[in-house]
Amino acid sequence: MSNTRSSAQHGHGKLIAVIIAAALVVVLALLSAFVWPGWALNKNAAGTQNSAQQTAEPTTPSIKATALPDNATELLKAMPDSVLNYARTKADASTTWNSATPLEEYTLTYSTGKKAADVTLVVAQWSTSDPAKTQYDALAKNLTGKSIASGAVKVQGDTTGDYVVKTDSGDAKKATALWRNDTVVFQATGSKAAVQRFYQKFPL
Repeated sequence: MSNTRSSAQHGHGKLIAVIIAAALVVVLALLSAFVWPGWALNKNAAGTQNSAQQTAEPTTPSIKATALPDNATELLKAMPDSVLNYARTKADASTTWNSATPLEEYTLTYSTGKKAADVTLVVAQWSTSDPAKTQYDALAKNLTGKSIASGAVKVQGDTTGDYVVKTDSGDAKKATALWRNDTVVFQATGSKAAVQRFYQKFPL
């Protein structure tokens, strides 16, 4: 009779030990999932928030574009009123590249309303692509900052020029995007963040 009781108590003790072990496994699993290393937590929460912020990034200007003069040339008329949330606030004849003898040249300012984010665009056109390429090559050679991007400009699958984007050699927070589309050369300067947004969405 005593042997039967001893066996029952021994079996009961094993059952309790098994339950305690199972409970410990569950507790450890929960700690692992939600405390450390936290594999069950949403690791992409920050990334999702950043994506939402990028999606919500303004793409329309909060200020009005300055009207072009009545005698604006076809080149000047081709300059967009806005690019993303940058509106054209200035468009003047320019002589920045006068030594390269372009047919016409302009300096334009695109703004979000915050001066620190302004982008200055110089654009000029030549009669043929050769002098435009010569000017592009000379300007590209003078960009000595860190390279951000470069490649070919393509229109309907055909290569019509090249582009390069570099930081300012004296200020890494500023940048220049330079590109050529056949007979026209463009140069956009401003803060690095502004230039990177601007040149990628510029329609020419």
